[in-house]
Amino acid sequence: MTEMGQTFRRERRKLRLAMIDAMINEQTLYRLGEKISTKKADNEGCFTQLVNAKSFQLRQKGYENTLQVEAKVREEGTGLELTGHGSSEITNTLSKLKFTKVDSHYRRGLPFFGQVLLVDDKDQPIPNETVVVNVDTFTYNARFTTNEHGLVNISIDTSNFTSSFISVRVIYKQSSNCFDSRWLEEFHLPATHTARHIFSPSKSYIQFEPVAGTVTCGQTLEIRVHYILNGQILTDERELTFYYLIKARGSIAQSGTHVLSIKQRALKGVFSFSFRVESNFAPIAQLLVYTILPNGEVVADTEKLDIENCFANEVNLSFSSAQGLPASNTSLRVTAAPYSLCGLRAVDQSVLLMNPEAELSPQSVYNLLSVKGIFSMGYGGPMNEDGEKCINAEDITHNGVIYTPKQLISDDDVYSIFESAGLSIFTNSKIHKPYFCQPLSPYPAMPVTYANAPAHPAGPPGPIQRMVGAPVGGAAMLPYPLNERDDSSAMKVKETIRKYFPETWIWELIPLDISGRRELAIQVPDTITEWKASALCLSETAGLGLSPTISLTVFQPFFLELTLPYSVVRGEAFTLKATVFNYLSHCIRVSVQLEASSAFLAIPVEKNEESHCVCGNKQKTVSWAVSPKSLGEVNFTATAEALQSQELCGSEVPHFPALGQKDTVIKPLLVEPEGIEREETFNTLLCASETGESEKLSLKLPSNVVEGSARATYAVLGDILGSAMQNLQNLLQMPYGCGEQNMVLFTPNIYVLNYLNETGQLTEKIKSKAISYLISGYQRQLNYKHSDGSYSTFGDRGGRSQGNTWLTAFVLKSFSQAQSHIFVEDSHIRDSLTWLSQKQKENGCFQRSGSLLNNAIKGGVDDEVTLSAYITIGLLEMPLLVTHPVVRNALFCLERAWQSASEAQESLVYTKALLAYAFALAGDQAKRKELLESLDKEAVREEDSIHWQRPGKSREVNELYSPHRAPSVDVEMTSYCLLAYLTAQPAPSSEDLSVATKIVRWLTKQQNPNGGFSSTQDTVVALQALSRYGAATFTKGEKAATVTIKSAETFSEEFRVDEAKRLLLQEVALPKIPGEYNTGVSGSGCVYVQTSLRYNILPKKEGKAPFTLKVETLPKGCDKVSTHRKVQIHINISYTGERPSSNMVIVDVKMVSGFIPVKSSVRKLQEMAQIQRTEVNANHVLIYFEELTHQILSFSFSVEQDIAVKNLKPATVKAYDYYETEEFTIEEYIVPCSAESEHRND
Repeated sequence: MTEMGQTFRRERRKLRLAMIDAMINEQTLYRLGEKISTKKADNEGCFTQLVNAKSFQLRQKGYENTLQVEAKVREEGTGLELTGHGSSEITNTLSKLKFTKVDSHYRRGLPFFGQVLLVDDKDQPIPNETVVVNVDTFTYNARFTTNEHGLVNISIDTSNFTSSFISVRVIYKQSSNCFDSRWLEEFHLPATHTARHIFSPSKSYIQFEPVAGTVTCGQTLEIRVHYILNGQILTDERELTFYYLIKARGSIAQSGTHVLSIKQRALKGVFSFSFRVESNFAPIAQLLVYTILPNGEVVADTEKLDIENCFANEVNLSFSSAQGLPASNTSLRVTAAPYSLCGLRAVDQSVLLMNPEAELSPQSVYNLLSVKGIFSMGYGGPMNEDGEKCINAEDITHNGVIYTPKQLISDDDVYSIFESAGLSIFTNSKIHKPYFCQPLSPYPAMPVTYANAPAHPAGPPGPIQRMVGAPVGGAAMLPYPLNERDDSSAMKVKETIRKYFPETWIWELIPLDISGRRELAIQVPDTITEWKASALCLSETAGLGLSPTISLTVFQPFFLELTLPYSVVRGEAFTLKATVFNYLSHCIRVSVQLEASSAFLAIPVEKNEESHCVCGNKQKTVSWAVSPKSLGEVNFTATAEALQSQELCGSEVPHFPALGQKDTVIKPLLVEPEGIEREETFNTLLCASETGESEKLSLKLPSNVVEGSARATYAVLGDILGSAMQNLQNLLQMPYGCGEQNMVLFTPNIYVLNYLNETGQLTEKIKSKAISYLISGYQRQLNYKHSDGSYSTFGDRGGRSQGNTWLTAFVLKSFSQAQSHIFVEDSHIRDSLTWLSQKQKENGCFQRSGSLLNNAIKGGVDDEVTLSAYITIGLLEMPLLVTHPVVRNALFCLERAWQSASEAQESLVYTKALLAYAFALAGDQAKRKELLESLDKEAVREEDSIHWQRPGKSREVNELYSPHRAPSVDVEMTSYCLLAYLTAQPAPSSEDLSVATKIVRWLTKQQNPNGGFSSTQDTVVALQALSRYGAATFTKGEKAATVTIKSAETFSEEFRVDEAKRLLLQEVALPKIPGEYNTGVSGSGCVYVQTSLRYNILPKKEGKAPFTLKVETLPKGCDKVSTHRKVQIHINISYTGERPSSNMVIVDVKMVSGFIPVKSSVRKLQEMAQIQRTEVNANHVLIYFEELTHQILSFSFSVEQDIAVKNLKPATVKAYDYYETEEFTIEEYIVPCSAESEHRND
C-alpha cells in the first residue's frame, strides 16, 4: 500500500511513501503540498498511484536529488491512523558495471579471467545486454552478452601482451553529454581494473580459473589450473609435482599435491584437483598452488574463495507443519551434533521487524572472528626478509659510446604471490625478480638516476621488513571486508478462544542425547501472526551451530480482532471495535457478540443486527460505546461465529467454513482510578508468647482519597528474606534503566543464595531462578563497561562519560562474589581492579571519578574519605587480603581519616558507619568497637528498635504523598551499622545480637511490599545485612507458628507457618477499608507480617516542592482537524532544593488515555547533554537526568492518538529524586482536544 504527498522547499524536493501490511481502505496523496488523490486500498491492503514527475524537475541540477515520501493511512472500521515516511534517491546513473571476480595479475600466454555484473539504477541485474571489453594498452576489443543474472564471464587472450601491466575496461553504453550545465546528463558507470604481469625468467606460469560466487560447505570443489611451462628447463623430468594449500582463519586448514605427467618439451594446458569444503574454511579461504622447477624457480598463483558462513555443528529446526490454528498443538524438532546444548527461541515476527540488525545470524557470528581473511601490508611489517643480491650490470661500448643498462623489470615476482596469501616463505629457491646494482656516480656526491627506475631503490636494499597478512599459525590480522549475505497439520476446531498474545513464545534451553535429536510438543499461541523460530547449539566436539530461521504461520479462515486502548481512567469512555476478517474466497455470514459484564456498560453504536455478511478478503467492524464501571483489569470477551444460513449475501449463498467456525477473543483493559497512587506498608516482627497477646491493625484513609480506589493485603512470611525472595526481579517499584539500578537486579541474588546455602534451605527451584537472574544481570551490566575497565551509570555514551569510581567498586565486588555461582570472566574483574588501583593516591585514598549520583554520600569528613571507605569495603568483600597493596594503602587512608574524625566536633554518622564496617572486615576489632560505641551515642531509639539518621536532616513528611518510609540514606547507614555489629571475630556476642535484633526490627519496618526499600544502595546493603542476621540467628526444628487476623465483623483468616512453609508467601486481601483488625501469633517462633495499603488521591499543591515543573501541550487549541491526533508535550523543570544540584532525577510522564508516545521523538531527547537515557514503558515515558540544577531545563516530545477516548481525564507528570524519594513534585496535563472534537470534525 502506498500513499504519496509532496512539499517543496528551496534547494530541496520531497515526495512521500509508506508500506503498510494491513487492511487499509483509504490513502491520500499530495504534490507540492497539495492533495494528489484519496484512494481505497485493494483487498490486500495495497494501492499504486502513478504521479507525473514533471513538476518535480527531476533532470535539473542544484537539488538534493532525493524524493521523500510521507503517507497517512486510516483503517476502515477501526479508524486507526498510521503515518509512514520513506525516501528514494534520484540518480542520473542509469547503469553500473562492477567486477565481482577478477585476476589481480596476468601471465603472458595464459587467459586473463574476470566476471562482471551489469545492474540498473536500482541495482537490479540487466540480462541479455552486450558489453564491450577492451585493454587500453593494446588494440584488444571483444563483446560479451550478460546472462539472466546480469553476469558476464570474460576471458582475454594475453599472448600478444608485453607490458608490465594492463588496464581492462568494460563498457555498457557511452554516457551522454549535455552542453547546458543546468541539466543532469545520463551516465553509465563502466568497470575498470588494472593487473600487473608476473615475472618469470623461464616464462613459465600457472593460473587459477576463478571460482565465482559463494562456495557451499560440504561440497567437493573442483579447481582448474591453467599452466604454461618452458620445456627447455624441464630436462629429462617426466612428471612435475604441484603443491596446494588452503589458508583460513589465520592458519593452514588443508594441503595436498597434484602430479602432472610431462610428455613434451613445451607444455601448455589445464589440470584440475578437488577437495571437500569444510566449515573451518569459512568465511574466506585463500587457495595457493605452486611448483618448483628443476632450475629452482618457483611458479605460483593464489585465489580467494568466498565460503558460505557455515558451522561444523549442523543445526536444523522444523515445525511439524508450516501453518497452524490458534491454540492448536504442534511439535518442534531440533537436530544437531550429539549431546549438544541448544537454546530455542520463537518470537512474533513484529518483534524482529523493530530491530532486525540485532538478530543473531551466521554473518554476525563470523564478524566476531578476529581473523576472517587475508590482508597484506607490504613493507613495514614485523618479519625481516633477506635481501636479494643485485646483478652487476656491465657497461656496453658501441661505436665508441658507453651504455649503462637500466632497470626495466617492473613486473611483480612470485614472492608477491606468497605475500598476498598471507604467508611467510623460507626457501633457497628463486622467488624474487632480479635487479641491477646501482652504478657508481661519475662525480662525487652525485647519484645516478634513471627515468624508468623502479619505485623501490635500485641498489642493494639489505634486509627489508615485509608485513604479511598473518604468519602460519594464525596471528591476528586486520579483517578482510566481507560481503553482506542474508543469510502442523490443520486441526478441526469448532471454536477457538484466544486470550494468550505473547511477543515471545518459546525461550528454552534443552540438552540433546546421543541421537542429536529432540522433539517438543507445544501449543500455538492465540496471535494471528507469523512466528519466527531459531536455535543455537553448542557441542564439545562440533562447537557452535546456528539453525536457519523457520516460520510458523498462525492463521484461520476468519478471525476477530478487538481494538481498545491499553488503559483508561474511571469516568472515561471509548468505542470498542470488533473487526471480523474473512480470508476465504467466499462470503460468510457471521454473528458478532460482546459478552455482557457488570464491570462495564456497552451500547451498540449502530443498529444491533443479528448477523453480518463478510465476503472474501473483506472485513466487517461492529462497534460498542463502552463505559467501564469497575476498577482494575476488566476483560472484554467478543465472539464471531459463522452461521449456517441460506440468507443471501448479495447474490451469493454464504459459505460455512469447515474449520475455525467460531472465534472468541478475550482482551484485558486496565481501568485506573483518578489521581495518583499512594502506598503504605506496615511491617511487623511478631513472636509467639504464652499469653497469646494480639496487636491491633488500624487501616485509615485520608479525607481526599479517591472513592473505590483503596485495597489492602495482609501477608505472612516465616523467613526474614521471604518477601525479597518472591520478588528478586521487582524489589523496587522504580525503573531499572541505568548501570547502578541494574545491580539491584543482580547483587541481591548473591545474598539470597549464600543465605539459603548457609541455612540449608536452598531448593533447586530457587537456585535455578536466582542463577538465571545473575546471568542476565551480568550480561546487562557489561553494557555499562568502558574500554578501560571502569563502569558508569549510563555507559560510555560514545566517549561522552567517564568511568565512575563508586560504581566500578560496586560492580567489582559483586562480580567477584558472583563467581561462586556463575561464570564471570576474570578479565572483567582484573580490568576493574587495575582501573581502581590507578585511582588510588599516594596517601591511600581514592580519587573520585564520575559523578556520585547520591548526594548523601558527600557527607562525613569529605567526599574522598567516604568514597575510600566504600571502595575499601568492596575490596575486602571480594575478598582481597588486608596484605594486598591496594587494600593495605586504603586502610592507611581510613586510619588517618578516623583520627581526624574522632577529633572533629561535627556528627559524622554516615562516615562512621562505613568505617566501622570497613575496620570490622579488616579484622581490627579495637577500632570497630570504638566506632560502634561512638555510633551508639548517636542512635535513635524508638520503643524496641534502633536506627541512625542523617544529622541535620529533619524528616519532612508530606502527608499528602509520603509512603511513611525512612530516607534511603538512613536505611543505608543503619544497615552498615548492622553489618558492623555482625562482623565480629570469631562471632558476634549475645550483646551484639541483641542490638542487631533491635536494628532489624526497624529495618524490616522500612521494607516496601516487594521486599526492597526505597532505592538501589539501601536495598542492596539492607538485604545483605538482613541475610547476615538471618544466617546468624537461624534455628531449625522449631514447632509451627499460627498467625490469625480478625476484624470486628465476620472476617477471620488463619495461617500456619512451619518448616515446609517457611519460605512460602501466604497472603489474603482485606475486605474492609478503612477498618480495624486484630492480629496475633501462637505456637512458637517468630514470623514477619506485612500489611500493604494502596489508594489514590487527587494531586494538589501543598508545601514547598524541591522541583519546579511546568507541563503544557502544543498546540493549545483545536483549530485544525489533525490537532488532537498529534500533540507536543513541552516540559520545563529545575531543582529548587537546598543543595547546589539534585541527585539523579527521573521524570515520569504518564500518557493520556488513548495516546502513545512517538518513539523517535523520545529517543531524540538523548541527544541533549543533560538527558542520559529515555525509556518507553507501557503507557509511561521515563526520562533520566544525572542531576538538575537551579537553571530551568526545557525539552519536549510528541505523542499521537492511537485510540479515541471520550471524557478525557488529566494525566500526571512526576519528577522525583531517585535517592531521596520524598523529594518530588507532580503536575497534570491534558490534550487540547477530546475525542468528541474528533467526531465533530470527521
